Amino acid sequence: MISQSSARIAVTGATGRLGGRVVRRLAAAGIPQTMVVRDLDRAPQLAGATAVRGGFGDRDAVLRALHGVDRVLMVSASETPERLQQHRTFVDAAAEAGVTHLVYISFYGAAPDATFTLARDHWATEQHIRASGLAFTFLRDNLYADFTPALVGDDDVIRGPGGQGRAAVVAQDDIADAATTVLLHAPEHAGATYDLTGPQPLTLADVAAILSRATGRAITYHPESVEEAYRSRASYGAPDWQLDAWVSTYTAIANGELDAVSDAIPRLTGHHATPLADVVSRT
Repeated sequence: MISQSSARIAVTGATGRLGGRVVRRLAAAGIPQTMVVRDLDRAPQLAGATAVRGGFGDRDAVLRALHGVDRVLMVSASETPERLQQHRTFVDAAAEAGVTHLVYISFYGAAPDATFTLARDHWATEQHIRASGLAFTFLRDNLYADFTPALVGDDDVIRGPGGQGRAAVVAQDDIADAATTVLLHAPEHAGATYDLTGPQPLTLADVAAILSRATGRAITYHPESVEEAYRSRASYGAPDWQLDAWVSTYTAIANGELDAVSDAIPRLTGHHATPLADVVSRT
């Protein structure tokens, strides 16, 4: 069995918000690592970290990047119509390169019939990982608490067809803590799926109230119908698949698919999940 000290670890998405948090935690712990990135110039400069180029859809580059690597944190690729195929290419290359354990950042409630359209891609990726023969751990994140301020429009209103549904939004710092734990102790988590959530489910009206207190602004929530949601977002000129993803984020909340609270964050990290009020007070 590979020990914590001898395992070679690679992390994708090191230039992003979540992967960047993980690589900094590993560096702070003195763990050597490989950062698999698309743009070497954007890779963080960290002690013990080596940056290598390896876009998800580039099989040959991924094979080179993961040669000799034991454990990989796979932060899902950017949202595009090609994401699922890119994921499959990356997983196949990881298996061919000899990776022994893959930790995948998935989404809460991933299922073939999930309301949130992109959660279906996460489920399909999970199935491909299972079929690859790799040992795996799936981290199914709820909506990012850190992104809730972006839901607020220029008029200080959150608009969407979320009804009175709730979401147990989770802090990216908590996810990074959990992912780091799993990477360092991967054999203990082989085959596990963890739902990563915040400490309580919140309606969008609750979110608006918390953001109001944090910012001193009068932020409110206006429930839209699904038809209103599509009309109000049409001016962005986004493709249909992107509009579907935006709107279904809210309808998944309305349908109660994001409202359960898990104890995985405290079990994996040793600390309580961070409330939204604390997350937004730090930004």
